[in-house]
Amino acid sequence: MFTTKQCRHGRGLFATKDISKEEIILTFTGPIITQADVNKKSDKKAANALQIDEELYIDLKEPGVLVNHSCNPNAGIREDTFLIAIKDISKDEEITWDYSTSVDTGWTMPCHCEEKNCRKEVEDFESIPESVQKEYMSQKIVLSYIIKKISQ
Repeated sequence: MFTTKQCRHGRGLFATKDISKEEIILTFTGPIITQADVNKKSDKKAANALQIDEELYIDLKEPGVLVNHSCNPNAGIREDTFLIAIKDISKDEEITWDYSTSVDTGWTMPCHCEEKNCRKEVEDFESIPESVQKEYMSQKIVLSYIIKKISQ
């Protein structure tokens, strides 16, 4: 369903066949680590951790760690671990998700996705325009700990 290739961001994940909207692409895997564990990593390695709760992360392993960010993604994370297509993805297209759907606070990185709607910096979920937040929530691709926090 996917392969890794060189891309402008180093390596990325690319579709080896057409993928239909709502299709599960992969399950993110890796050991569960704490915020303290993430803090011990270098900035580059820390970016490989997927926040799944206030203080818990999945220390992502391949292939999940190779899915790059986009401000106009074609995939998203559902139920905290499943990467699903949020639109049809064509064969050879890079598979991307919006990292801000998993970030609560305190982490940023420059964005170089080059999309028309590029926000220039990847920040927490609250930094996303409200209309985009609503769209992501309707697609159920915002991590559950963020939804829980917003609901309080």
